[in-house]
Amino acid sequence: MTPTDPEPEDTRPPPTRSRPGGRTARIRTQVLDAVRAELGEHGYDGLTMDAVAARSGVHRTTVYRRWGDIGGLLADVLDAASDDDWQPPDTGSLEGDLAALNQEIQTAMAAQPPIMAALIAASFRSEKAAHAQQRLWEDRYARCEIVVSRAVRRGELPPRTDARRLLIAATAPLYHQLVLLRTAPDPQLPGHAARTAALAAAAGAFAESPPEDDT
Repeated sequence: MTPTDPEPEDTRPPPTRSRPGGRTARIRTQVLDAVRAELGEHGYDGLTMDAVAARSGVHRTTVYRRWGDIGGLLADVLDAASDDDWQPPDTGSLEGDLAALNQEIQTAMAAQPPIMAALIAASFRSEKAAHAQQRLWEDRYARCEIVVSRAVRRGELPPRTDARRLLIAATAPLYHQLVLLRTAPDPQLPGHAARTAALAAAAGAFAESPPEDDT
């Protein structure tokens, strides 16, 4: 196999997540920006190590040495998304928070080039990307739990509301429409899905079961 041939995805762990500085940080930024651009334009099947190296201006030897393969590149792109300081919206109401969150999701999914959708699709083709995608979901759900805890404090929800189940119910219609059905973005959907989930949650649909009494 020559260096320019497609390489099979290896089983080494993804690069250690860190916050490098200086030249290392600049190289990472250049390479990950190139991965996003190539993925958005050509999809997973058109994504190659050499194309990323050429687009980023980083020597291909450096790209291979640091990221190993396409799976390593995709995993680092997804892990980098968790390095930000994003926090969920705070509108003063549960329905408002969920609607604003859904609007963010729809805007990101509808953006061109479709990088977010391409990353989700790539996670089904690469084991490393799949693990990184799961880490990103866990990070985002953990950050969004404050939306539910605020609503509980305001008296909008029962005290033992399951935050994860509520958040999944509120956002799932967006992914169903945009990822599975691939329909055009519906401007009414973010608010409608938020309202439905908020009403169900207020009625106790996502209440945790009380702990069993062992006595």
